[in-house]
Amino acid sequence: MAPANPRIIALFDVDGTLTIPRGEVTPDMMQFMKSLSEKITVGIVGGSDLPKQEEQLGEGIAKVFPYNFSQNGLVAYKNGELQEIQTIAKFLGEDNIKKVVNWTLKYLADVDIPVKRGTFIEFRSGMMNISPIGRNCSREERNDYEKIDLAQGIRKNMVAAMQKEFSDLGLTYSIGGQISFVVFPTGWDKTYCLQYLPEGDFDEVHFFGDKTFEGGNDYEIFTSERTIGHTVTSPEDTKEQCTKLFMS
Repeated sequence: MAPANPRIIALFDVDGTLTIPRGEVTPDMMQFMKSLSEKITVGIVGGSDLPKQEEQLGEGIAKVFPYNFSQNGLVAYKNGELQEIQTIAKFLGEDNIKKVVNWTLKYLADVDIPVKRGTFIEFRSGMMNISPIGRNCSREERNDYEKIDLAQGIRKNMVAAMQKEFSDLGLTYSIGGQISFVVFPTGWDKTYCLQYLPEGDFDEVHFFGDKTFEGGNDYEIFTSERTIGHTVTSPEDTKEQCTKLFMS
């Protein structure tokens, strides 16, 4: 069933916007989103791949709302139908992929933090996710690392070093979540998904996200000329802002 105002679309980040970081959506929040979709067009745009998005938002999430974008839109669904899959391997070539991976592993070997776990580089079809502590850390370790990272700028310093080392590859670096940052070809940030939203189809394109600061993984779409950006601090804040905007 079409929403009451189909020409207004709201796009939502996942971590920190619809769920706590790497947490699962609450039944109450999901019910709210479904109620919202009766008012306006709803879309999801996350940096993680679709299996991780399903872990957080539920199996079959690509078919729940009219638009679903994982990996910033490099995997795009409209009305439950796959539109496109783009890959970083095709774009960069295997020799350059190896250069980035080898450099990253050497750099991380010299990063001194209290805990290191596993999966320091996660290769996704559209990007590489790099984590100094390793993505296999526990929630407690994740929370502890975030405090250290904020104090010492571990991810910020690593991003600066990579920007210098790989200045010829046309890459963008985006810090998101608590423990990692992503590396992807310039232009493959969350604005990538906007190509699937023809300007003639929508009067307003809203975006809700928590990492809207410069360098955060929501910054580019938050500041895009095509969107009306909203910074949120939690799922509860997302619900409150959307209620005032679209449901009152």
